[in-house]
Amino acid sequence: MVGAIFMTKFGKTLTLKMEMRELIEAAYQDRTLLTKQEYQQAVQEVIGLLDLGQLRVAEPVQDTWQVNDWVKKAVLLYFQVQPMEEISVGPFHYNDKIKLKNNFSKLGVRAIPGAIARFGSFIGSGSILMPSFVNIGAHVGKGTMVDTWATVGSCAQIGENVHLSGGVGIGGVLEPLQAAPVIIEDGCFIGSRCIVVEGVHVGKNAVLGANVVLTASTKIIDVSSTETEEIKGYVPANSVVIPGSYTKTFAGGAFQLPCAFILGKRKESTDQKTSLNEALRDYNVSV
Repeated sequence: MVGAIFMTKFGKTLTLKMEMRELIEAAYQDRTLLTKQEYQQAVQEVIGLLDLGQLRVAEPVQDTWQVNDWVKKAVLLYFQVQPMEEISVGPFHYNDKIKLKNNFSKLGVRAIPGAIARFGSFIGSGSILMPSFVNIGAHVGKGTMVDTWATVGSCAQIGENVHLSGGVGIGGVLEPLQAAPVIIEDGCFIGSRCIVVEGVHVGKNAVLGANVVLTASTKIIDVSSTETEEIKGYVPANSVVIPGSYTKTFAGGAFQLPCAFILGKRKESTDQKTSLNEALRDYNVSV
C-alpha cells in the first residue's frame, strides 16, 4: 500500500503514503512540529486509514509478519493532537480524546449494546461484537466473533472467522515501538477466559482451550508424541492447546508453574467452524 495516492478528508491529495510516513517519523522525533497543520493532518490520516483497514500496524508479507512501527508512532502522536471532549452514548457520558466507531450498519457489522470499538480500529464486515472492547489500532477480520466481555488490545491483529470467546483478553502494544502485536490468524477458536499477550502469535485454525494463558515467556509444550518439543511465543497452525503445568525447582523447593500443552492437530474431518468442545473431544479432553 505504500505509494498509493489517496484523498484526505480536508479535500486535498496528500501525495504518497511514503511521504506521510516521513512526516510521522519527523514529528515523532520533534513534537514541536505537531503545531503545523501538515503534520497534524498526516497523523489524522493515518488513524483514518487504520479505521478503514487500509493501513495496519502489522501485516502478513509472504511467510512472515511485518510490523509497521511508524503507524504505531502515529497512534501515539494522535493522543497529542486530539483534544479532550465529552462523548455521550445514550445516558452514558465519557471524557476522552478518541471517538467511538458509530457506522456499524454501513460496515455490515452486528454490534450489540455494550460493544465499544474506538475510532482507529478496523472491524471487518460480517463480524459480531457482543458487549466487548476493541482498542485503537486493532484489526478484526471479516466474520469474526468478539464475544461477551472479550477485549482486543491496541494494535492487536485478529484474523477472519475467528471466535474470541467470553472474557478473552487479547493484549495490546504501543511501546516499545519495535514490539510485535498479538496476532491471531484466520479460523482460530480462542476459548473462554484465555489470555494472549506480549506479541504471542497464534497460527491459523488453532484452538485454545478455556483458561490458556500465553505470554512471551510461557512454555508451549507439544506433548503429542513421545519426543516433546518446547516453543515460546508461537502456536503452530491447527494446534489444539490446553492449559498445563510443569515442575520447577527453586531454593525453597519444587513448585508447579503454568504452561500450555499442544495435544495435537485439528482433524481434517473437523469442520473449521467446530465448537471448542468438539475439537477437544478428539483428544478425550474437556476443559
